[in-house]
Amino acid sequence: MSTSSSAGSGHRSGHRSGHRSGPGIEKRPRRTAAARRRHRIGLAGRYATLVLMLVVMLGPIVWQFLTSIRGRTENVYDGVLPSQPTLDNYVRVAESFPLLQYVGNTLTVAVLAITSNMLFAAMGGYALSRAAWKGRRVVFTVLVATLMFPFESVMISMFLTVREMGLVDTLIGVWLPGAVSVLNIMVMRAAFLAVPKELEEAAVLDGAGEWTRFTRVFLPAAKGALAVVCITSFMGAWDDFLWPLLVLTNSDNYTLQLGLKTLAGATTVNDQRLVAAGAMAALLPMMFLFFALQRFFFKGVGEGAVKI
Repeated sequence: MSTSSSAGSGHRSGHRSGHRSGPGIEKRPRRTAAARRRHRIGLAGRYATLVLMLVVMLGPIVWQFLTSIRGRTENVYDGVLPSQPTLDNYVRVAESFPLLQYVGNTLTVAVLAITSNMLFAAMGGYALSRAAWKGRRVVFTVLVATLMFPFESVMISMFLTVREMGLVDTLIGVWLPGAVSVLNIMVMRAAFLAVPKELEEAAVLDGAGEWTRFTRVFLPAAKGALAVVCITSFMGAWDDFLWPLLVLTNSDNYTLQLGLKTLAGATTVNDQRLVAAGAMAALLPMMFLFFALQRFFFKGVGEGAVKI
């Protein structure tokens, strides 16, 4: 009896095990393998796309750098890597025109632009994010509407205004039109709107005034947005060419971009190595600022608010 029961149990267990290893179960490894292959193909496609974007975006910069370190006897278009790398071209750039003076002028304008944009954009964004005053929607609509007008459409009126103020051929005249950007105000407004209301209510219960809430609650929660404003303001002031070209006439007040325009004419031969070295000298400060502040780009407003 025990033998038959054990045989029956063995038959049932064998039947159950056979059922587990049946056709319905055997398909799972095949589906998993197919899913893994699709995942690998998709992952390879994403990496290939990223590599292609990296080549397209960094290719010209790498080419400029390699051109800037080529020796005087090398052909610019002879191969990719220079056979006689040297930093002599950067020294020649500094000797060809007053590089340090132009860099100093550009830094002056950039520092003024960063300071004014971070201050006024934060204050304007905070005001627009508060719903306790009349006319807020009208002001917001007008500011957004100004984004539709290109700079060229208001360039003449801006120049006439700066001329009437007596700021032509001055660094203040170069900085003033970019003292605050509407886009930066919108960035700060969006960051302040994302701050939890509970934090502001808690600050009000603690007796914090408007200025205290602005500086102690909202600004720490918008570090990422402030970093965006800082970098975009610096890039706008550092790369600006058209407006300084209109405002500045004295070469002593030239910014770096205007100085690079005269670089080819400052040498007896139009040397692409010097032009490339000057372009790299103008690019390095922007790269340094971005890498120094890039971690703030990935900090959310909520994360900053939790740390308060």
